[in-house]
Amino acid sequence: MEPSSMSTARISRSPDLLQLRMEGYEVRVSNAGLLEVGNVPFVRSDRTISRGTIVSELNLQGDRTGPPGHHTVWFVGGVPCDAKGQQLDHVININSPVATDKGQVSGVQFSSKPDTPYPSYYAKLTLYINMIQGPAQRIAPTDTAQTYREIVDDDDCSVFKYIDTGPGRSGIANLTETLNIPKVAIVGLGGTGSYVLDLIAKTPIREIHLFDGDVLYSHNAFRAPGAASLDLLRSSPKKVVYYQSVYENMRVGVVPHDCYITEGNVDELMGMEFVFLCVDGDADKPAIVRALEQYGTSFIDVGMDVQQVGDQLTGVMRTSASVPERRKHIWERGGLDPIPGDKDLYDRDIQIADLNALNASLAVIKWKKMAGLYVDLAREHTSVYCLNGNYLVNEDQHR
Repeated sequence: MEPSSMSTARISRSPDLLQLRMEGYEVRVSNAGLLEVGNVPFVRSDRTISRGTIVSELNLQGDRTGPPGHHTVWFVGGVPCDAKGQQLDHVININSPVATDKGQVSGVQFSSKPDTPYPSYYAKLTLYINMIQGPAQRIAPTDTAQTYREIVDDDDCSVFKYIDTGPGRSGIANLTETLNIPKVAIVGLGGTGSYVLDLIAKTPIREIHLFDGDVLYSHNAFRAPGAASLDLLRSSPKKVVYYQSVYENMRVGVVPHDCYITEGNVDELMGMEFVFLCVDGDADKPAIVRALEQYGTSFIDVGMDVQQVGDQLTGVMRTSASVPERRKHIWERGGLDPIPGDKDLYDRDIQIADLNALNASLAVIKWKKMAGLYVDLAREHTSVYCLNGNYLVNEDQHR
């Protein structure tokens, strides 16, 4: 898969960052979604000169910088001092870890809040550069952060077409990498499967494979994320093709397969790192599950039942996870069987997109627990949400 852009392109599209680069500063945008200026000279406590990196949050409006989102920066490489070797305590806020492409590293936070917000990253970063390198230049006048070195930017191997700055801003870039896995499949792009796609499309999965042979009809549109246009529905697009076109605005690696998964072609799932089974009451599901178990593939199976009680609706949503070391519960607890209920009611054009979204959210949350992003104390493998009583039951736990 080809990278979607280069860090050089990121710099050139933003006048303030380009000005920094043109003036000789070693500025780059990290894949952690942060702005870095390297080779900034500073004074250590023993009055020797060293060099470190200023790290700033990055506020993007699409592929260009907006006004800085915060007035603080981090400094990585040591604790800057004045020309006498005294720490710059008047601007050093706290010692704190910084999220970088290499994970969490130690740094100190600088805080210099102006009367009016910084208008650009050029204004913000040059102020901090001068603040840190100024004492160093009193000792060594020719030392400067303006090295004019040729910066060889790393390829941006992100699947995203614009930078996800959230992990860097929150300091959890290394945790997000737990979701950077090669191939995930979604079998079934109905109401629940389409919301699973909407959620995992925002994660750094390299390839998301979509399996469904159906057409996007009007009733599907009312039970799916986003808003399909009338003209598009008139063209009767295939679901997988439609969803690829939606999410390719944001990322690469969404792969459509215009077919249903059956016992005859289940080998299409061979090589998948993880599978979301979003087909309820499918006669081929037992054969699909047996194949996934044979392949050693972890998967999550979802199911939903909606029933009419008088003039109201009630329902339950099931989430069942299966991993190589724990499989039996899928068969023993009847997880492969559709939950008894009125399937015709579910198939009608009723307003239950929220239930589909909840079922999908529970499945994706469980997947993120399995991946190590979220804490998983109960380690349940089957859970059921009951709508009428608003409670979630873990049917099994494995400690």
